[in-house]
Amino acid sequence: MLLRLLIPILIFIPLAILQLTVVPLISIDFIVPDLILILLVFFTLRNGQIYGSILGFLLGLLFDLVSGGLIGAAMFSKTLAGFLAGYFFSEKRVETNLDSTMFIVIIFICAFVDSLFYSLLASSETDITIINLFFEFGILPAFYTAAVSLPIIVFKPSNRII
Repeated sequence: MLLRLLIPILIFIPLAILQLTVVPLISIDFIVPDLILILLVFFTLRNGQIYGSILGFLLGLLFDLVSGGLIGAAMFSKTLAGFLAGYFFSEKRVETNLDSTMFIVIIFICAFVDSLFYSLLASSETDITIINLFFEFGILPAFYTAAVSLPIIVFKPSNRII
């Protein structure tokens, strides 16, 4: 179990550096894709719901500590996203979920929940309407994250290294 948690955390380190340095450069009107969430959903679909919840908690905590944001906001939203992605886990459909467009749909759903709850907890804006919250802080980041995750199913290696 320790090795299964260590591999995503080691992959998290360069992804967090990319998320905090390079990804803001490709933002569209301050809407950015969430690379950490893609990693979380990928490993949750391989290992299950409890694993995804624990991994979401750890990755969210590490991201909160590294990014300097509100401690607990990413931790809660990533735990929730990992738990939600775990509902799509099935030992019979692991490769099917990771190799098909279903992966993009799962990423979209989890990114919507993740960015929505992160915005609710970490946003300091006071003039947010419910429509604005769902669209600007929910659907648009989810769509962008799903679009960025497309190369994972296109260029995914067929052997099981990860």
